[in-house]
Amino acid sequence: MNSNIIQSRPDVSQLEAELAHERHKRKYNRTLRSTVGILIVVAAAAVLLATIFFPVLRIYGSSMTPTVTDGEVVIAFNSRSFSSGDVTALWYGNKLLVKRIIASPGQWVNIDEDGNVFVDGQLLDEPYVSEKAFGDCNIDLPYQVPDGHYFVLGDHRNISQDSRNTAVGCIAKEQIVGRLLLRVWPLKQAGSIK
Repeated sequence: MNSNIIQSRPDVSQLEAELAHERHKRKYNRTLRSTVGILIVVAAAAVLLATIFFPVLRIYGSSMTPTVTDGEVVIAFNSRSFSSGDVTALWYGNKLLVKRIIASPGQWVNIDEDGNVFVDGQLLDEPYVSEKAFGDCNIDLPYQVPDGHYFVLGDHRNISQDSRNTAVGCIAKEQIVGRLLLRVWPLKQAGSIK
């Protein structure tokens, strides 16, 4: 038995609808590829910025309390110029430490037995220190900061391992990752770091 299959030809409105559908699919695919490409570029730029210019760091330990505490997440700025009072992240061995710059190259540092710090004979005003202490100091005082180095101290002077001890010593400029700018976690304490 022969069966005849009759195929109907699409009319103009069906062809126009199919053509519009195909155009929409092509436009959708172009938009999707473009959006994915933009997202990849933005993500790569964000990673690059976070790695090179604005490192994001998590604080471990309590040597900088009350300024920054264990578990906080901060953003640093990779600067090449630093001044007294800057809170910085720095490499020491294979550890990342957070300390405050007290004196710059060539300056003289002295610390009395009560923990008062003098730079070039002037007593430092240190409102960020809750309890002054002489700490673990084995350097000869007064001490002159070598060229290309910075004298750093932790804000929690009783427990901080810092430039007062020859085990850490003064920090070379190349060891400094950056100056801490913002606290981003926990959110209720988010803000600038001083």
